[in-house]
Amino acid sequence: VLGVERVGRHDNFFELGGHSLLALSVLERMRAQGLAVQVRTLFQQPELAAFAQAVAQNEDRRQVVVPPNLIPTDCVALQPEMLTLVELDAQQIRRVEVAVPGGAANIQDIYPLAPLQEGILFHHMLQQQGDAYVTPHLLGFDSQERLERFVASFNRVIERHDILRTAVLWEGLEEPVQVVHRQAQLQIEWLQDVGSGGVAERLNAHVDPRHHRIDVRKAPMIRAVAAHDTEQGRWLLQLPSHHLVLDHTTLDLIVEEIALIQQGREAELPEPVPFRRFVAQARLGMNPAEHEAFFTKMLGDVDEPTAPFGLLDVQGDGSDIEEVKLPLEAELSARIRQQAKRHGVSAASLFHLAWALVLAKTAGKDDVVFGTVLFGRMQGGEGAERALGMFINTLPIRIKLGARSVLQSLRETHAGLTNLLHHEHASLSLAQRCSGLPGGTPLFSALFNYRYSADQEADAAILAWEGMESLGGEERTNYPVGMSVDDLGQGFQLVGQANQSVGAQRLCEYMQAAVAGIAEALSERPQQAVGEVALLTEAERQQLQAWGENVQRYPNAEPVHRLIERQARAHPEAVALLFGDEVLSYGELNTRANRLAHRLIQLGVGPEVKVGIAVERSLEMVVGLLAILKAGGAYVPLDPEYPADRLAYMVEDSGIGLLLTQGAVKDRLPAAEGLTVLELDGLDVADESTHNPEVAVHGENLAYVIYTSGSTGRPKGAQLCHRNVTRLLGSTDAWFRFGTNDVWTMFHSYAFDFSVWEIFGALCSGGQLVIVPYWVSRSPEDFLQLLRRHRVTVLNQTPSAFGQLMNVPGLYDERLALRAVIFGGEALDPQRLRPWVEHWGDQSPQLINMYGITETTVHVTYRQITEADLQGQRSPVGVAIPDLGLRVLDGSLNLAPIGVAGELYVAGDGLARGYLGRSGLSAERFVADPFDEAGG
Repeated sequence: VLGVERVGRHDNFFELGGHSLLALSVLERMRAQGLAVQVRTLFQQPELAAFAQAVAQNEDRRQVVVPPNLIPTDCVALQPEMLTLVELDAQQIRRVEVAVPGGAANIQDIYPLAPLQEGILFHHMLQQQGDAYVTPHLLGFDSQERLERFVASFNRVIERHDILRTAVLWEGLEEPVQVVHRQAQLQIEWLQDVGSGGVAERLNAHVDPRHHRIDVRKAPMIRAVAAHDTEQGRWLLQLPSHHLVLDHTTLDLIVEEIALIQQGREAELPEPVPFRRFVAQARLGMNPAEHEAFFTKMLGDVDEPTAPFGLLDVQGDGSDIEEVKLPLEAELSARIRQQAKRHGVSAASLFHLAWALVLAKTAGKDDVVFGTVLFGRMQGGEGAERALGMFINTLPIRIKLGARSVLQSLRETHAGLTNLLHHEHASLSLAQRCSGLPGGTPLFSALFNYRYSADQEADAAILAWEGMESLGGEERTNYPVGMSVDDLGQGFQLVGQANQSVGAQRLCEYMQAAVAGIAEALSERPQQAVGEVALLTEAERQQLQAWGENVQRYPNAEPVHRLIERQARAHPEAVALLFGDEVLSYGELNTRANRLAHRLIQLGVGPEVKVGIAVERSLEMVVGLLAILKAGGAYVPLDPEYPADRLAYMVEDSGIGLLLTQGAVKDRLPAAEGLTVLELDGLDVADESTHNPEVAVHGENLAYVIYTSGSTGRPKGAQLCHRNVTRLLGSTDAWFRFGTNDVWTMFHSYAFDFSVWEIFGALCSGGQLVIVPYWVSRSPEDFLQLLRRHRVTVLNQTPSAFGQLMNVPGLYDERLALRAVIFGGEALDPQRLRPWVEHWGDQSPQLINMYGITETTVHVTYRQITEADLQGQRSPVGVAIPDLGLRVLDGSLNLAPIGVAGELYVAGDGLARGYLGRSGLSAERFVADPFDEAGG
């Protein structure tokens, strides 16, 4: 089988070049000698001596007895007891007989669907127009006689094989069944009125699977549409076929049989193998509970789908899928085979690992699940390797990457595929139910198919019958991302299929880089972490380098408080702050902050000096923040609601020497040696100057320090300077046009960086800031009343808080004044917004998904929610806020909590030093200027 002259008892099947297709040949020859064994045994014991011992010990030798077909050849009325693989009552049998031309006399057999057939039928019934599982193939002939002779030969093949005379029925039945007709012929349909020019195009359009279907209730599930191309002097035949009855191997076998018939060698054809054997093997070979236990162990803790590029729609019709073929260079192909043999695995295992790496990079996960296409014939019983029919099955494989070495990952991948082979007849729906995902959520949206293809020259020789040529075909799928690897014996070819927004060429290049990187690592650095294998093309590296050059500099970036002072000069009487019944104008806010700032300067506050502030929500809170900035200092917010031990740590770690607070809060704060405490509500600053302090502060000076979750378990202080805030506001101005007519809320804790956007977004643009009392922020009903009372126009919310607001009775009774709702702080599921959008329609405010970790100044991404998001599809467009250093490769984003498509690459100087450690991403994924210590 292996074509090796000598095989030693300790030789390894895979090291000698074995793979699953050759394993099938081994098992088939063993069956002929009375040695039945499971394919899993060979994969688990690939050394000859160990395999022989396992066979001798009769390990796992479980055979399925296929019940006979009891429908007699002269039957005129079917009876329930004649059906040995399916249970139908008399009424259901009558429905089947009526649906078959010729009735019972034309019914040879009835049995259930195989696993993948069930999934294909589901998509067939789901689609109203077109069918993703119809594959067209165009042939050309030099005469009408040759065309008709070819169809006659095809009909001889149809006569030989049950599956080609099969229809699928489901109406009025408890489960779909396939009905084998005794007679079913392929009839030539001549395309009328073809006119002149473009005959092939019109013929292809006539059967285009995006618009035309095959009625699977009729046999055969193949059409033969012909036309005479007078300009080219040829006869064309389009043969669209349905995947319910044909897989790739079946097509190859049909071609071989037609070739022998055309050559007058029909007597050499092997005895046909009934497809019912495979159905029996799939249905009776293993208890569903065994399948369920296996997939529960594999998938039970998987609670989110693997969606590369954010694409999750697995119910498409394939119309927006493009395909690209990329042959691998001979040197790379040889290296792949060498490394697979060296490590005793199949080349298929190495390619599976490479695909997992591509998905990990493009889905932002190091634990991925994808669908792998299984041959389906490994346990199909006697003659499975030469049987016609839909044998293949798609099942999930889970591959964990992360810090695992390349060699460990390869071995685990091979072991996972070996175990999966034992369950190749399980249904995908059963596997899906075993995961931790809620019903209706796809487990994966990417498909992988490793297939063995005959040498292309040999294919050409088979098809190059005299007077006939193959003019091309097209395979499609409902999955938005797919990769096929054609094993050509020596070389390999990648066939990528991807949604047009992603690009199949790009997908193939990533796969090529992944398999090349893995092969190189296995050869030179087998202990290298698999996640460190890079996928970027040279063009993408150059693009990243260009993006990393931030040509814009802001040497004169204004401090934040200067922008507020400008609003106070322009609109001193305009309302700046509201808290309950209290109101402060811009002029009053500026005056009060100036007086406090002058006192702070006397106490030693200046540039780079950090000042703590622990106050309850009030006007004094904003006055205190602004005064610290005016004095040149940086504020450190200490929310009194925080636990005492957290506050104590923040006071000590920040090194503050001065703390602003209130009398009602003071006793809740930890005491610290050498800490000066000022109670704002008891502080008399009436004698201080009302003029703006002219402290020399520039954009590089520290503005605030906000503590966020640290990777060590302790809070981590992120230090941000003035220019980060002013650049954030300036960069987003074109999108929002915030102004004096806007009313904002300060909903969030001032110790949460969302508050930076709320406070300074409002005051630097001249808007009104409504400070939300703490108890109102915890009551969605009261908060809704506040939004209506103050006619709020700009609302900033975490998705969870907005979700509570959407559940308030009476929300839709009166239209709000909102013009923008900005989400941040946590992942947003756009589909949760559907009730809001469906109610308000065109009157809905802008819904914007923004996100950025504290180290990157509140927000670094901007994305408007579209209808595509509400349909469960990721919009391909995301925007990185310019000049904050974040750039994206393809216009889509993958900063983990935003949940948007694509892989993240960060460039420029807008990223804080702490992000690398927190993100868990390797530095190779970043192109960056030196990070400045202040937290730029």
